[in-house]
Formats: sequence, structure tokens, C-alpha cells
Amino acid sequence: MAGLRKASAYSKKRVLPYTRTSKKKGKSYVKTVPQQKIVKFAMGRERLYARGKLPHVLTLVSVENVQIRHNALEACRQYINKKLDEEFNGQYFFRIIPYSHHIQRENKMITGAGADRMQTGMQLSFGKSAGKSAIVKLNGRLFMVAVGNVKAISFTRKLYKQIKSKLPGKTKVLYEDIRK
Repeated sequence: MAGLRKASAYSKKRVLPYTRTSKKKGKSYVKTVPQQKIVKFAMGRERLYARGKLPHVLTLVSVENVQIRHNALEACRQYINKKLDEEFNGQYFFRIIPYSHHIQRENKMITGAGADRMQTGMQLSFGKSAGKSAIVKLNGRLFMVAVGNVKAISFTRKLYKQIKSKLPGKTKVLYEDIRK
């Protein structure tokens, strides 16, 4: 059974955000909008962050224009949240910043015997919705983690380094001390 296409099929293409679904069925190209895979956007203790008890903020930033699928963001979220919770017992605040609005489409092409009956070629090539993605611009923020001490800073940097393989494009880590 065919699964997801490679992320490189979508990730570095120049795209315009496509989110339109018409109220009139005949004018709507996007028939179904895929479900959002990202379950939570803010984890940890937001109150501690709001009070200034978590002064060290590490932000993962994209160094190039890129499209990031919602299942890649969810995989990173699960990994980071699990490791932070094990290490700091909830004494952190973690937020996913981009929201995946862009609907990715796929015009399925089948090869082999008997495939001629299923395809329309380029005649109806708009494609069916295959997933969602977030369009991240140059220096766009991806993840933000606020922690309480210096030991936690190095741990969070290691986490960011470990998830780089799950994300398309190049990223860098920005550090900010909000006490100053």
C-alpha cells in the first residue's frame, strides 16, 4: 500500500498558501480538508513562563524558506515534550509556533497493467488533498522552549540537534534571557 510521498516532493518548492474551499460545491476544488495532526501547541507550565520563572528561552529558527508537514511537526513535538517532561518534571514551557494551513495535493499516477482506466493524465490534474503543511519563511520560528536554569539550556540544545533530521531545511537555535 502506498503511503506518504517523500517530503522533498513538497518541502522546497515555491508555493502560495492554498486554503480556499468554496461554499458552492461546484466551485470548490478542494473537496476535503485533511485533519490537523498536531494535537497540542503549548505544553508544560505556561503560568511559570508568564510570571518570569522560566527566563531562558531557546527558539528553533528556519534559515531558509521551507514547507514543513504537519506530521513532521507532530513527531518533533512528541519527542521534545517527552524528553523535557522526563528531565524537568513539568518545569518548562514548550510551544509550537507555525500552524499548518496549506493543503498539499497529489495527482496520483499509477503505472503498470490496467492503469489506463484509473488515470485522467493532466486533464483533471488539480489533485486530491494529501496532507497539510506550514509554510515557514526565512528566519521563521518553529519551536520555543523556556527553561529555568543553565543546565536545562544545554539539554534543550541537544534536543534541537536530535530533531534536525525530522525537519526539512536548515535550522539554527536562538537564545534569549528574558530577565534582561
